[in-house]
Amino acid sequence: MSEYKLPIIDLHCDLLTYLLMNRAARPDDKAFGASFNYLKEGAVGMQVMAIYTGVEPESSKKGLEQSIIYNRMLKEYSSDVYQASEDFSAGKEGIGTVASLESASGICNEEEPLDNAFKNLETILKNVGRLFYISFTHHLENRFGGGNYAEAGLKPDGEALLDYMHNTQIAIDLSHTSDALAHDILDYTYKKGLNVPVIASHSNFREIWDHPRNLTRENAQEIINRGGLIGVNFLRAFLNDEEPEALLDHIKYGFELKGGDKAMAFGADFFYTGDFPNPERDPYYFPQHENATKYHSILANLKDALSFEELAGLAYKNVERFIASNWK
Repeated sequence: MSEYKLPIIDLHCDLLTYLLMNRAARPDDKAFGASFNYLKEGAVGMQVMAIYTGVEPESSKKGLEQSIIYNRMLKEYSSDVYQASEDFSAGKEGIGTVASLESASGICNEEEPLDNAFKNLETILKNVGRLFYISFTHHLENRFGGGNYAEAGLKPDGEALLDYMHNTQIAIDLSHTSDALAHDILDYTYKKGLNVPVIASHSNFREIWDHPRNLTRENAQEIINRGGLIGVNFLRAFLNDEEPEALLDHIKYGFELKGGDKAMAFGADFFYTGDFPNPERDPYYFPQHENATKYHSILANLKDALSFEELAGLAYKNVERFIASNWK
């Protein structure tokens, strides 16, 4: 198999949010960078689809709605996608999917009793079948901890959610944590001996581009040491404002970390930018990374820096290995 034809697994996109916010939209709309059409053209064998909500009164309602959208999508588009399970292989026909939770605000707003979080989480799990990971926060602080633009660490409700996640096979995602929250999650799970895999589903490296959304070297290395995954993010703001080649630099840096060859993956973070309220960030993606057809050109540009086995690890094998180790 040529490195140009390797199957792809991607750890993060916001298709479910797009479908929630644009009720007439379809998952095969080419207005969205990870639409089914782009995923097929890009030979994507598996796509993780995030349930995203902000810190808002309707957050848990929107989280539940997206889980219903996911469930309906699997039924209505069964010829395109199927639910990935513990025996998943990226070489299967069709696109395997699994849901994730980007911000635990999606199971409980700031005012609800904490018990509602676990009830809502159980309902979401019934709707989606499995969650690959849970991110406690997005950009802002919430009842569980501090987001990447905040300073708060792990809060008591976050501790309770980590306790719940023990032995559930759901990973904790550090992509949107404050540095304090990432530290506290790693410390709390270690000291309590919790069986909670640790990943960063869509994050780059702060030593390559100094941005609070990017991982510190220390946290990246700890994720690797725990057998986790780091999905490289394609958004220009987290790569480099001017240099599209910086994506390759982030990937190569990850492979240079001890054990990084077994952790690096894709987490492109495609979301709908057509109505996004930050025109100063336009273009959100460099043309070289703007949709799910671009993975193989990225692999081709890395062929002189990485071995075929490393390219295969980045493309899909590292995620398959993680699934084999952590899903029962």
